[in-house]
Parts: sequence; C-alpha cells; structure tokens
Amino acid sequence: MGTWLAALAVALCLGIGFCFAAESDFPLSGEKQWQQARQDLAQGKAGDAKTAFEDLLKRYPNEADLHLFLGMSRLRLRDPQGAIQAINKAIEINPSHVEARTLLGYVELEIRGDADAAIREYHKVIELKPSSAEAHSNLAVALKKRGALDQAVVSLNRALELKPDFAAALTTRGSVYAEQSQWTEARRDFQQALMLNPNDDGALYGLSQSLREEKDYAGAQGALSELIARSGNFVYWLEWGRVVMIRFWWVLLLVAIGWTLKGRFMKARTQANG
Repeated sequence: MGTWLAALAVALCLGIGFCFAAESDFPLSGEKQWQQARQDLAQGKAGDAKTAFEDLLKRYPNEADLHLFLGMSRLRLRDPQGAIQAINKAIEINPSHVEARTLLGYVELEIRGDADAAIREYHKVIELKPSSAEAHSNLAVALKKRGALDQAVVSLNRALELKPDFAAALTTRGSVYAEQSQWTEARRDFQQALMLNPNDDGALYGLSQSLREEKDYAGAQGALSELIARSGNFVYWLEWGRVVMIRFWWVLLLVAIGWTLKGRFMKARTQANG
C-alpha cells in the first residue's frame, strides 16, 4: 500500500517537484467539471475523478493534461497499466509535457521497477527543463537504484547548485554517501537536511547510521530515540537495541563475568562443604 500512497503523493505535487497542469490559457480553464474533478482527485475521490476526466475527454480528446490526470486517477485506483497508457497518450499529444514525463519516470521506477526506463524519462525532462533542481534529483534517485552511485552524486550536486536549500536532495545524497561508506560526508548531508526540514525521518535515520559508524553511539541512540518517539517502527527499535548493546557492551561483559565468577564460587563452596 505504501507504494500506492507514494504514487498518489507524487501525482498531487508532493513528491516530484512539479505542480501538474497549472492554470493556463486552454479550453479547460473555464470548465467547472475540470476544476471539480481535480479537487475530487486531491481529496481521494479517485473514482469520481476518473469518471469526470473520461467524460471530459469525449469533448476534449486532444488535451494532454486531461490524459495526464486520467492517468493519475487510474494510478490511485491501482491500475498502473491503464495509468501508463493515459500518461503515454499525454506525451504523444505533447512530447514536451514535462509533468507527464516526470510522472511516467516515477511510475517506471517505483511501480514497475525499471530504473533504465525512468532514467530515460528523467534525462528527457532535464533536456526540456535543465534548470529544474527536482529533475536532476529525480534522475539521481533512478541512478542510485541502478547502482550508478557516482553518477547519482553528480546529479545531486547539480540539483543543489540550482537549489541549495533542497532538503530532499541532501537526504538522497547522504544516502548515496552512506552506500559508499563515506560516513563523514553522509553525516554532513543528513545534518544539513535536518536543519532545513527537522521532520525528515529519512535524514534522521541516516544520521543515526552515520553516527553509529563513526562510533558516536550516544548520538546514534539519541537520533533513534527521537525516531521511536515519532513512530513505532520496529526497525528503529531493533537499531536502538543494537546501538545500546554496542554502547554498553562493557557493562554487559562485567555482568557476565560476575555471574560466571559467582557460579564458580558457589560450586567451589558446595564442593568444600561436601
């Protein structure tokens, strides 16, 4: 279900950095049904929105934005193939449709698991909109999933040149550095991301891993404790327990030695008392 919710968030301009179909001078601008359908989609009424977009397409079959929003509705209704068909139709009508290509790249990567297809779409988006920090960041995510970590860093560097306060790009670059075991660089990026967005759980978890690898166990435990306070994710509890054991291993060792010596003492006394 998480993938579907993420896909919906992307479609509603929460994850890919673009706002779809901004109001522009085109025939749908005065259509109340168009406005209502988009509102329905934003409110989670995907079925109603889909029906409205299909009805509008009978009158406006060559409007790329309509096909795009129909694709988003189908995506929310767990119909990825239908979504891709509608998105591709939007691109066929308007090959320069940045938002449609961006969403297609997301679907290819996160739902179909085709990093190469996503990379192709994101490269095209960058050709169309080279100054978009989000486009470079999206490309980096796809490159990271393909394992091209050095290339991902290059794309993220470019994204951050264009938008220095881009918290999500800092978190992504931190995660790439973590995969490369460059823990100092990873910690720096996670800390900067958290300064910009204190609610970024991904950055906070990454910071905990970086601190642990740098043997700052108290800092790692603190970061994980904050994550646990935010959510009951079992992974955080496991990591917290692991860090506590590493941090206090000497206490556990002393306890174990104490119990061993006590056992030997009791055994020796028992034998002595025969």
